Amino acid sequence: MPLKSNKGKRKHSRNYLEFDKNPAPQEHEPDPGLLAQLWARGVEPASYPWKPVPFWALVVASVCFAFLMYLLKTDLLGHHSFWMRGLHRVNLVFHEFGHPAFSFFGRTMNILGGTLGQLLIPLIVTVAFWRQRDALGCTVGGFWFFENFLDVAVYMADAQVLLLPLIGGLGSEAHDWRNLFTMWDVLGKTSIIAGTTKTLGWLGMFFTWAWLSWRWLCSKNT
Repeated sequence: MPLKSNKGKRKHSRNYLEFDKNPAPQEHEPDPGLLAQLWARGVEPASYPWKPVPFWALVVASVCFAFLMYLLKTDLLGHHSFWMRGLHRVNLVFHEFGHPAFSFFGRTMNILGGTLGQLLIPLIVTVAFWRQRDALGCTVGGFWFFENFLDVAVYMADAQVLLLPLIGGLGSEAHDWRNLFTMWDVLGKTSIIAGTTKTLGWLGMFFTWAWLSWRWLCSKNT
């Protein structure tokens, strides 16, 4: 009986091997775990314990907060207080820096950038201390952040009366919130918006102060 030839089978096997050596190109999809990893790195400090708050730190912070809130209530614009003038000038530096920093995003963001700048820097400080689980530093940053709300509220309230002196002696054309409220057609609601911003600022400062006291109690009980 004649033997069956294996040439066909060998030929097919060779084709299979050649096919395996040259697989079809696969599309590279973005790693779905990348965003999850970045998010995990961002919130990872939340799993760490907070640093304890000593009693002396709570006392010193409370005295400073009470004194600053008294000045904010009685001399917000810093006409008579060296401390308020100094704080206002620090906030003003970040305010002016915010204008060119956000100017790349259009005219509206350029105008709004001043307020965003003076709010963003304290917020960055707060987040930095939060990542270190430093309750005292986090509270100081948060208090500073909400204190700026009062400064912004004064600027907002001036959108109609135009009594605040502007840098360089500029007129109403350079008034940030007058321009913004006019663009948004809410100039008639200036007092409501300014009052709400001011209230949020006071509530935020009281909240951060209370939160520091709570962190001290937690430290005391551990």
